[in-house]
Amino acid sequence: MSELQQVKFEKMVYGGDCLGRLADGRAVFVPFVLPGETAEIAITESKERFARGRVVKLLEESPERITPPCPYFSNCGGCSYQHLGYAQQLELKKDLVRDQLERIGKFTDLPEILITGSPTAFGYRNQVQFHPIRYQNPEASAKLGFKLPSSNEVLPIEKCLLIPEEMNEILNQIELEADSGIARIAIRMDSDGEIMLVFEGESDEPPELSIELPVSSTYLSPNGRSLNLGGNDALVYRVLEKEFLVSPESFFQVNLPVAEEMVRHILELIGGKQNLDILELYSGAGLFTRFLASHASQLTAIESAPSACFDFAGNLDEFENISLYEGAVEMILPELAEQIKPIDLVVLDPPRAGLNAKARQALIDLDPHEIIYISCDPSTLARDLKHLREADYKLQSVHAFDMFPQTAHVETIVFLHK
Repeated sequence: MSELQQVKFEKMVYGGDCLGRLADGRAVFVPFVLPGETAEIAITESKERFARGRVVKLLEESPERITPPCPYFSNCGGCSYQHLGYAQQLELKKDLVRDQLERIGKFTDLPEILITGSPTAFGYRNQVQFHPIRYQNPEASAKLGFKLPSSNEVLPIEKCLLIPEEMNEILNQIELEADSGIARIAIRMDSDGEIMLVFEGESDEPPELSIELPVSSTYLSPNGRSLNLGGNDALVYRVLEKEFLVSPESFFQVNLPVAEEMVRHILELIGGKQNLDILELYSGAGLFTRFLASHASQLTAIESAPSACFDFAGNLDEFENISLYEGAVEMILPELAEQIKPIDLVVLDPPRAGLNAKARQALIDLDPHEIIYISCDPSTLARDLKHLREADYKLQSVHAFDMFPQTAHVETIVFLHK
């Protein structure tokens, strides 16, 4: 066991940790503590310039600390901020977005950063994934839980406070045999309250399942095939009164009220502009496309996931001014750029890793007049914005959205123009 050290903590950093200083001056990053608190910690990772640790004993508490409502908090790894009130969480996330843009993006003249919270701080997720716990006894039923951070160990979960009660009820009715071959189960609930179980297995063929629950079910095999096992073969989500059909393997926003606020904000940024030439990167199942299309004379979209492209085609079937290209943005955009110039507006919603360097350069070469960047990671956003600023784009507005209360994640929409 490492030697215990007493540390006074200074500030929160992006990712959920709090920063303090060791006796030798190195920064130490520890989760589940707050600025101003003093704790006895054990070092879990030691590097030349920094260290990571865990709290052994809290010696001085912040007046902002509250009692986390979840018994799994600090163990399951899903939540980072249940020990902080929700109003304080929003201020923290806004500050962390600013910190990333200033420290990584090197911005010194940021516009005011706004944040929109979630109407509900708990019970907001319409999708969650569980893993079965493997028992040595072949006769035992497998319980479900969450994988622990940086580990393959699974923590059994009876109730997750981030999902609605209807989903928790289904969670406690699922029984798996130890040799079921199921590696992961997602529980999804759509806007009609219909619940779908999405099983992922190790075999190309689904195992024998006896499903007596009032749910739809699908099996996803390692080869990418989706096999309907009963009930509906798609989910129905409604955003600002528009309906989206989404396949079991396709991504969709997990917090629909916040997704609606994000759509409203994007429409405000566009204003009353019409007949725009629009390019949308990482279009998914067509959530933002559905609202952008009425402002476009021509909208070109790029998406790599086959299931999302299938959903996109169905959800945007009423529009004749849309072209969809299936493939990676970094592969398609450099070849496509000359064909679609000039572009008035690019809307992009990349994965957590942000823009691939090749895709980023292709975007700069395309030279659109305006860019709306939707980000789920402020650190990669800051990196990409630094490059766009060097290409003469000016940052007009920054608006954060708390899609994931209690967690360290935050969505951000920035608006740039040339």
